[in-house]
Amino acid sequence: MPGIDECLLEAMRLPGARGAALVDWTSGLALGSVGEFPGGDHEAAAAEAAEVARLTAEQRAFSPDGYGGAEGYGGPVGDGTQPSAPGTAAGPGSGAADPPVEDLIISNRDSYHVLRFVPTSFDSSVFLHVWLGRPDGNLALARIRLGEMAGRLVLG
Repeated sequence: MPGIDECLLEAMRLPGARGAALVDWTSGLALGSVGEFPGGDHEAAAAEAAEVARLTAEQRAFSPDGYGGAEGYGGPVGDGTQPSAPGTAAGPGSGAADPPVEDLIISNRDSYHVLRFVPTSFDSSVFLHVWLGRPDGNLALARIRLGEMAGRLVLG
């Protein structure tokens, strides 16, 4: 099972990868980063991506039925009136807290940003951020590989 550095190096092997980071969307801090980032500042890019990730993960409109909203990750909502606690499991007996959103794709004229939320067995709010050049980036492959990496990533 790969750690943060191995995971980020694997992400950089994706076609068109310019940069990769593991970011905590609560604090906006990069837990690890490799490659280049827009504006040349990986910390600023991490903070800005964290803001987008946090806003998305906290909105009920982007969550599957049965998930809380304003509290971030959550398990099933009892009667729909109270958001569930962050990091609670996705159902009775399940071990990992699955994020309500799998990934985000942001595109612009010359690149793609793919943010893949990482499920963990503890109260966590991290995501993988990969910056892909548009001419040689492959979104479908990036989504598949980032999903695999997020499932194997060992945090701790």
